[in-house]
Amino acid sequence: MTTEERIVRFDTDLQVEAYRFNGIMQKFPNHFHEYYVIGFIEQGQRRLSCKNNDYVINTGDLVFFNPFDNHACEQIDHKTLDYRCLNIMPDIMKKVTEDITGVAYLPLFKSPVAQNSVHTMLLHQLHQMILNESSDFHKIEAFYFLMKQLIEAYSKVPTEKNEEKDDTHIQFVCQYIEAHYKEKISLDDLAKIARANKYSLVRSFTRLKGISPYRYLQTTRINAAKKRLEQGMPPLDAALESGFVDQSHFSNFFMDFIGLTPGQYQRIFTHQNH
Repeated sequence: MTTEERIVRFDTDLQVEAYRFNGIMQKFPNHFHEYYVIGFIEQGQRRLSCKNNDYVINTGDLVFFNPFDNHACEQIDHKTLDYRCLNIMPDIMKKVTEDITGVAYLPLFKSPVAQNSVHTMLLHQLHQMILNESSDFHKIEAFYFLMKQLIEAYSKVPTEKNEEKDDTHIQFVCQYIEAHYKEKISLDDLAKIARANKYSLVRSFTRLKGISPYRYLQTTRINAAKKRLEQGMPPLDAALESGFVDQSHFSNFFMDFIGLTPGQYQRIFTHQNH
């Protein structure tokens, strides 16, 4: 029987998180992150949904999630998943693109999946260096070498998009959630802001954002809690300060969305500071 293993490192040289999940069966619900995720399937097969499109991902495939790309996944071969990824905050990504291209911008990865990518092995090698806490010279060189290839091969410079007519009201809803996530928020409150009935709001919000208002609120709360955990706040306080009614609900949502317990996530930064 395969033993489940979840390893996380925060690399202070690169300012990125490295996750390694071995032998997991966890289903991840529809959610998003505020950062880039660049990862690969080390072993296993999964059904991935990203921005309302479905994919089957297999061993050797690269995956890319831009900030706020909604996504969900689950195993389909009844076998465990081995997965590695790097999480890169937008401000770090912007510095990377400036160093590589001379222009500071946030790249837009065009597809969430690159099947059987030739770059998977390079990502694996870099990821292992981070887990091994290797010396900065070789690791940083490998990081920039890989990022240059990934940006050139799989991304584009984003262009201004034309907003749909009702997008403005949906953006008001998002802004309200982001400003008031600590408070109790009802669907009635959000419907008033959107100037729509509750059903129309849920339908329009989900169509435009790829995620329901409730999931958006919970994801916003999880992202806020992560920042508090990184700063050393006890998990219970981080839960209450982020809008969760108790630590049990917080821990369940955190594990569902992030794949780690709040304590496991916080230990990344405890480890970093010792």
